[in-house]
Amino acid sequence: MFKKFFGFNKLLLLSSLGTLIFCFNSPQNDDEKMQTVMVSVSNTLSYLSYNAKPINDAYSQDVYKEYFEKLDPSKKYFLQSDMDEFAKYKTKLDDYLKTGDITFFKLTNDRYLQRLADMEKMSQDIFAKPINLDEDEDIIMEPKLKKNPANQKEMYTEWKKFIKYNILQEMQTLNEKEESQKKKKDSAIAKKQKDTIKYEPLTLEQKKVKATGEIKDLVSSMFNRIKKRKRMDWFSSYMNSYTEVFDPHTNYFSPKDKEDFDANFSGKIIGIGAQISEKKGRLFIGPLVIGAPAWKSKQVSEGDEVLKVKSDPKKEAVNVVGMLVDEAVRLIRGAKGSEVTLTLRKKDGSVKEVKLIREEVEMEDTFAKSIVVNSPNGKKYGFIYLPSFNADFNDSKGRNASTDVKNEITKLKAQNVEGIILDLRNNGGGSLTEVVDIMGLFMNSGPVVQVRSQDGKIQVLKNKNNSPVWTGPLVLMQNELSASASEILTGAIQDYGRGVILGAPHSFGKGTVQTFVSLNRFLNTNDDYGDLKLTIQKFYRISGNSTQLEGVKSDVVMDDYFTYDEIGEKYDEHALPWDQIKSSDYKPLNTIDMAGIVKRSTERIKANKPYQLLVESAKWRQALGKEETVTLNQTKFFELMKKRKEELKKFESLTKYDNGLQFTQYQSEVERMKKDEAFSAKSKNWIKNLKRDLYLQEAMNVISEIK
Repeated sequence: MFKKFFGFNKLLLLSSLGTLIFCFNSPQNDDEKMQTVMVSVSNTLSYLSYNAKPINDAYSQDVYKEYFEKLDPSKKYFLQSDMDEFAKYKTKLDDYLKTGDITFFKLTNDRYLQRLADMEKMSQDIFAKPINLDEDEDIIMEPKLKKNPANQKEMYTEWKKFIKYNILQEMQTLNEKEESQKKKKDSAIAKKQKDTIKYEPLTLEQKKVKATGEIKDLVSSMFNRIKKRKRMDWFSSYMNSYTEVFDPHTNYFSPKDKEDFDANFSGKIIGIGAQISEKKGRLFIGPLVIGAPAWKSKQVSEGDEVLKVKSDPKKEAVNVVGMLVDEAVRLIRGAKGSEVTLTLRKKDGSVKEVKLIREEVEMEDTFAKSIVVNSPNGKKYGFIYLPSFNADFNDSKGRNASTDVKNEITKLKAQNVEGIILDLRNNGGGSLTEVVDIMGLFMNSGPVVQVRSQDGKIQVLKNKNNSPVWTGPLVLMQNELSASASEILTGAIQDYGRGVILGAPHSFGKGTVQTFVSLNRFLNTNDDYGDLKLTIQKFYRISGNSTQLEGVKSDVVMDDYFTYDEIGEKYDEHALPWDQIKSSDYKPLNTIDMAGIVKRSTERIKANKPYQLLVESAKWRQALGKEETVTLNQTKFFELMKKRKEELKKFESLTKYDNGLQFTQYQSEVERMKKDEAFSAKSKNWIKNLKRDLYLQEAMNVISEIK
């Protein structure tokens, strides 16, 4: 089946599938399944990919490079002799994809697990002996400068450095915790509350012992998690080395990866409404969703240890102690209305069986939310945060971004706001259909985006709504992580001049359209082989410009922490190129004095000392991230940390910054906060972050100037 993902012409696509119907008998083991997946992916890429490229030796070498960047980016696991052995396969991976040959995958995966076992033994040996933190040595932090170990001795040395570095970091955490406790105690003494704060400083050696024990546990847990990964999980990563060389957004999804994607995209899962976390190989119940089955039962509490899961009344309970979190979660999930039984160890040590009926649970963080912002001049504005352009393709009655945004606008209008700010920061995209529908909430009918298919045909998607819900002042906020569907909306708003785009110099730069192609469609089997998320189109602004690589440039430019990092499509060597097509027929509104707004905003930003300090902080953090080596001598390390802490003091005022804005929640939310502790905590934290938001402050200035 095909998913309507980012929008595409289903009939056009289906017409080219006739030559893609392959017949395979149902494989009996994982090896045969992997072989079938490879051939299916090869054919699907060749026939349907927008960026169809020859699967030849040059492609094979790109896949080889991509694979090892995924598998061993820090050059920790493979010896140079391993890499020399693997090198003879550099030009064979294209042939392996076409024929379904898993020779190279099995060789590298087996060797990886072998080296992992070697490193686990090394770790045990390292922790069994005294660890000297007074030696003068450095650890290389920049992956590009690293080389694969020449032999086992060198691997041991490098792994020991890695362990030392983590011990020193943990010791620094203890130092900071101790300093915080001392400050609290001093404050308590000043208030004559000596008994309220306990402060017991540790010696340097005690900190080393405690930190070493903590890192030993973490390293052990890391090895256990990696060893528990199934062969098909490693294979998924291998397959994505093939697909992502076509372009960064063409990916292979195993059945469980696709299940997770659908849940995140629709914003709902079928389950019990409880997070599961892992600590030292044991699984625990995390926060509960208010109103969900676990919460309603009043028998499940945060902190309970999960011992067994009985996913079906007709099946035996499965012991989940030591199991990976995602595997346990899949046992707990199931069909709506079905029964699942958890065996829990309560905090008092008692063991209890709890039967629950699975229900549809919504993940609220996926959906739009809004709040009223009160400016110092007494005016009220609306703020809408949209984390994604979500849609539920499997349920016509399911929630979607356009309906949610419409509802938030309606609530804000009831509060008589004079303008609306739509926050698309960190919004990675979603459904193209939702973009078009959201555009219809802000203006009358007209073209929104142009979409070009592999055959060169161009389709103009139009908003057909002539009854916009909001026609007043509008500001859209973006940053470097605003991508895809976000860029379509900001691009259309900018081309029409319907609102002001405020934020980073440019957005992410993803101008491609994907769809899901089920590999099962081409196979004569009842088994599930997963899906291929495939780039099938490019989209263009109504002005004709592509957003690919370049993104959307903000009208009011404000640098942020991401501005100085290599974030965006243009930094991926396999990204599709930028181009442009003819403009579609549209009429700009020309109702905003953009030049005047930009001029006044630029003057304010230059005079905004907290903002200038934030930019300086971003540059400082970027410089830290580019450090090539770090000392492992504890005296020098703590001196370095002390120096950094002194430098950080310059930026401390940013954590206490208050933009002076006041926020008013809806009465229904105020009432809910009284009953729902989790919602209350999230709401308070959200408002706290909004009050520290420099960018929102300037967005309020800008929107007040839009006539």
